[in-house]
This record gives sequence, C-alpha cells and structure tokens, in this order.
Amino acid sequence: MAIDWIGFAYAALLAVGGVVGYTRKGSKISLAAGLTLGSVAGYGAYCVTRDPRNVKISLFSAFLLTIIMGMRFKRSKKLMPAGLVACLSLLMILRLVFMLL
Repeated sequence: MAIDWIGFAYAALLAVGGVVGYTRKGSKISLAAGLTLGSVAGYGAYCVTRDPRNVKISLFSAFLLTIIMGMRFKRSKKLMPAGLVACLSLLMILRLVFMLL
C-alpha cells in the first residue's frame, strides 16, 4: 500500500493557505474554506492510500477548487492565490485521472 504523499501535500497546502489568508487579511472565509477543503482533500488522499482506484473524493475537491479558483482568477487576473490554486487543482485532476488509466 503506497501512501499518497502528493495528495496529502496538496491537502496541507490548502489548509495552510487558508490559515495564511486569515492571518494576512483577516479573512474568516479563507480560513473556513481552506480548512474544510484541506480536510476533504486529506480524507481523499487517505482513501487513495487505502485503495488507489478510489479517487472520487479527491477528484471532487480538486474539481471544485479548479472551478471556483479558476473563476476568481479570470475575474481578478491575480496569480496569487486564485491562479496558483486553480493550476495546482487542475494538476491534481490530471494526476488522479491518469491514476485510473
């Protein structure tokens, strides 16, 4: 059983990003969203660790973030944080899809 280190790192990055958004800007929404989606992505990474074909939860969280942060990036044209999270989430989607092939 191989541990999904990339999935856990992605989840940690989301959670840390939420905390950073809160400490820098005082955004409670960033904190809640970062910790919630980080937890969901962490659980998804745990599921992938247990069964490499069980990517539904990880795929859901990455897809949701790709859409939301992609729309924010399109509107704001700011790479940080919206563009970065959208790109990382898209890379996670590609990784998960290739795991299924």
